[in-house]
Amino acid sequence: MLSCKMITSGRTPSPMWDRLVFNKIKAKLGGRVRLMGSGASPLSPDVMDFLRVCFGCQVLEGYGMTETSCIISIMDEGDNLSGHVGSPNPACEVKLVDVPEMNYTSEDQPFPRGEICVRGPTIFQGYYKDQTQTGEVIDEDGWLHTGDIGLWLDGGRLKIVDRKKNIFKLAQGEYIAPEKIENVYTKSRFVGQCFVYGDSFNSSLVAIVSVDPDVLTEWATSQGIKADDLGRLCNDLRARAAVLADMDSIGREAQLRGFEFAKAVTLVPEPFTLENGLLTPTFKIKRPQAKEYFAKAITDMYDELSASEHGTPTSKL
Repeated sequence: MLSCKMITSGRTPSPMWDRLVFNKIKAKLGGRVRLMGSGASPLSPDVMDFLRVCFGCQVLEGYGMTETSCIISIMDEGDNLSGHVGSPNPACEVKLVDVPEMNYTSEDQPFPRGEICVRGPTIFQGYYKDQTQTGEVIDEDGWLHTGDIGLWLDGGRLKIVDRKKNIFKLAQGEYIAPEKIENVYTKSRFVGQCFVYGDSFNSSLVAIVSVDPDVLTEWATSQGIKADDLGRLCNDLRARAAVLADMDSIGREAQLRGFEFAKAVTLVPEPFTLENGLLTPTFKIKRPQAKEYFAKAITDMYDELSASEHGTPTSKL
């Protein structure tokens, strides 16, 4: 889009397009918006550029935690590069610490990578009456270990790329960062939300997918499959195979490693929400709760995989 290219190159968009299209969108928010901010979870570059084009204002993304009095870093005004969370807040120090089990090190090229650690007067002193948990996140030198994986871009910009705290091992010893894989799979047109599961007793991953009902229904209709009952459609083996194939395609485009591909998928019609206990207030998946909630589906998928490996036919009631 021309307006997007103009904004990202630092130029003012065409007044003609503002008059014909974008002024109407701006008017929905009162027509006087000059600055927007985003936090909680990273915006994709496409979404960032879309917001800038639609509302014709500065959109700045920041990064922080409750434990850091909110802001760790924020984009500088006038920075038109998308896909990062800006430079560090002057009130704190930021460093990246190697995470060798995930292959993130300060020697990585072209950009150093590691766990984001923060120190300074804005950092909290500890969790109330909980020295054990405090000691798990603040080291002896006063650095708060965030559990987030970042890298340094040119100009001292920080980019969030992964999460350390949720990693786990598969049976063959491979380390898995599920949130990274879930972020890849949600690019599939069928996938509304995704929960990737694995453990040290199994050699492969499985996935629970909350489907996009419109997309799945449209696909089913095009295939001559009855689509009047979404729950029944989610259990249709043809639908499961189509969704998994699309996820595989997205995974190959993102260059996932072989063991990072989900080998089986269960489709569910209901979304992950705060109300059903599957999301945090910042809309991150509650992994222990999701594991319990979908325990039967997870067991069924591993049973199917085990049966297929041993050539045993299975049926799903």
